[in-house]
Amino acid sequence: MPGLAEVIRGLSAREGVQAAVLLSADGLLVEHAAAEPVEAETVAALAATLAQHADRLGTGAGRGELGTAVLEFERGVVVLARLGAGDWLALLAGADADIGALLYDLRHHRAALGALL
Repeated sequence: MPGLAEVIRGLSAREGVQAAVLLSADGLLVEHAAAEPVEAETVAALAATLAQHADRLGTGAGRGELGTAVLEFERGVVVLARLGAGDWLALLAGADADIGALLYDLRHHRAALGALL
């Protein structure tokens, strides 16, 4: 079975993915890999803050805990996915990336990814 660092490197090597950042609930960088330069510590801190607020939105709207969020920006997409009890995975993808297969894999392999933590 591959280790955590190897899985993160594999995710960042997928077509269209520019970086994979694994972070703790409090925004600390756990692991990252990137095909191009990225400020992983900044992404981790901001992604944790976003996850906390999105979680509150889900609770307040009666939708429960956040599982996955897809944020589309001018120059790309950020996918934020909960792994385990408090860890998160942030994937940065290009604006033209086809993230359908990536979202499918995250949904079906979330438990296995969380088990690596």
